[in-house]
Amino acid sequence: MIFFDAAVEWLAHGLLAATWWQIVLYTLVTTHITIASVTIYLHRHQAHRSMDLHAIPSHFFRLWLWLATGQVTKEWVSIHRKHHAKCETSEDPHSPHAHGIKTVFWKGAELYRAESKNRETMAKFGHGTPNDWIERNLYTRYSWQGVGLMMIINLALFGVAGLSVWAIQMVWIPVTAAGIINGIGHYWGYRNFEAPDASTNISPWGIMIGGEELHNNHHTYPTSAKFSVKPYEFDIGWFYIRALERVGLATVKKVPPKLQVGSLKAVADEKTLQALIAHRYEVMAGFARELRLAGKAEIAVLKAKKADFSVLLAANRWLHRDADKVPAAAVSQVAQARAEHPILDKMVTMREELRVMWMSTSASSEQLASDLQAWCRRAENSGIAALHEFSVKLRTARA
Repeated sequence: MIFFDAAVEWLAHGLLAATWWQIVLYTLVTTHITIASVTIYLHRHQAHRSMDLHAIPSHFFRLWLWLATGQVTKEWVSIHRKHHAKCETSEDPHSPHAHGIKTVFWKGAELYRAESKNRETMAKFGHGTPNDWIERNLYTRYSWQGVGLMMIINLALFGVAGLSVWAIQMVWIPVTAAGIINGIGHYWGYRNFEAPDASTNISPWGIMIGGEELHNNHHTYPTSAKFSVKPYEFDIGWFYIRALERVGLATVKKVPPKLQVGSLKAVADEKTLQALIAHRYEVMAGFARELRLAGKAEIAVLKAKKADFSVLLAANRWLHRDADKVPAAAVSQVAQARAEHPILDKMVTMREELRVMWMSTSASSEQLASDLQAWCRRAENSGIAALHEFSVKLRTARA
């Protein structure tokens, strides 16, 4: 009888006899450790090699991921590298533009499992991942026994409530990573940079998903260990990496490049061209700001005249975007806004000319430098203040 009562008491409260808020706190802490393990170890360290990790945190993250997710490092890394290599194409393992947003959001884990069985993907993109004894004989060989052990631990600590904790731990990565980042992160949000894919920043504060919310920044600079680029953005994963670095447990190899400026040159030269190409996303983001401001100025003029500005207001959101990134529903509004506002039309035209310049693969550096000089002359003689100022700033750029 005493044994039965003790068993009932254990099932009801577990070894810790924790209160409900302590169980909630434990759940939040453990799921956050899982997120940190994915973003720091799997993503930034293993997939992109943007940082090195000391053996202590590296082995901790591997153990924790075995317990909390059952994910195999080589599989995760291979699938993610293929995503970058084949982004937004039919070969992308989890693009909402290839598979549909509903499929990626709700069935992202199924897409992951299907791709993990693709031997060609593993062979082509899985190089450099751990292949030591513990990886071969435990983490990979018995990948799902880890999550079973986590369930036992939770049951021991909290009794039957531990099953609810375990269930949340198990769905955390499929929902946040497979669903939100892979799905919404390529479908909805804001873009700092015109990366060649459809990546977006879901939120400027990367806390809940470890900084992965800053997905457009990451796709623009995939080999950077730091995902935040704007003063108002926060990447908690970067905060943890810097803490590890301060105690000698991590080494950052790369961060987002920053355009350097110097004295004003009489004309743009090949070094200016090199700076433009090396920092093209930052340069084009600067042009986008000028274009948006010019659009707002045109809207203010229409408001002062009490004229209809609804079309321009709708189009101003897309004028600075690449043509293939403008939604079909907004194409006619953009065309109308350009036809009615010569200043904006000129800026959009010159933006495209500048973009074509750094995309060119056939012209020589001398020819491209000459084209850049001609572009700067047209910009500074256009009579458009925003173009003139942008061109002058461009001539201060250093590679």
